[in-house]
Amino acid sequence: MQTANSAPPTLGLILAGGLGRRMGGASKALAQMDGARLIDRVIARVGGQFDFLAINVHALTPEETAPLAPNGLPLIPDAAKDRAGPLAGVLAGLDYAAVHLPQVEFLASLPCDCPFLPLDLAQRLHEAAAGGRIACAASGGRVHPVVALWPIAAREKLRRALIDEDCRKVGFFQQAYGMSSVEWPVEPQDPFFNVNTPDDLLRAEALIGAESAQ
Repeated sequence: MQTANSAPPTLGLILAGGLGRRMGGASKALAQMDGARLIDRVIARVGGQFDFLAINVHALTPEETAPLAPNGLPLIPDAAKDRAGPLAGVLAGLDYAAVHLPQVEFLASLPCDCPFLPLDLAQRLHEAAAGGRIACAASGGRVHPVVALWPIAAREKLRRALIDEDCRKVGFFQQAYGMSSVEWPVEPQDPFFNVNTPDDLLRAEALIGAESAQ
């Protein structure tokens, strides 16, 4: 159980099932940045914002689960056997919440490679989710579909879209379901800067150094 704000009960799901192709096939979640793994930095940023936290992996193999087990968080495998992208993780999280956390009303999808996620993420996404819509984060005029708040009630529509219709584009489903977005400033740094490549990792470390020097 995490420290929660006054928002409806919410499960924060860190998506860590990607292939990391631009990182040479290495797991982005486990990449070291300034002495800490990316996923540990994400947990530190969001841990106090949600009632519950879990980690999405592609499959419950020893290779994927062993490095993450020490975090002590539930590990939830994708809801599709093939590499169906983030929506497979979101659907798995919605199903997990519906079965194991019936009090939870929302799921927040959180990338494992965004070490600067805002400390008011949960609060502002909930404010934007009025009327049962999906709420997405935005910055610099660009929407970040994977950083989003999903009603648990969306699970069956998402299942049909992903499994029956093979819809794998996160933003496409969100627009069809009904979504709103909330903007964050990009200064002094974009809170949704994500680490996709080794060069991004170096840049993130430089940003942390600049942040520490302030």
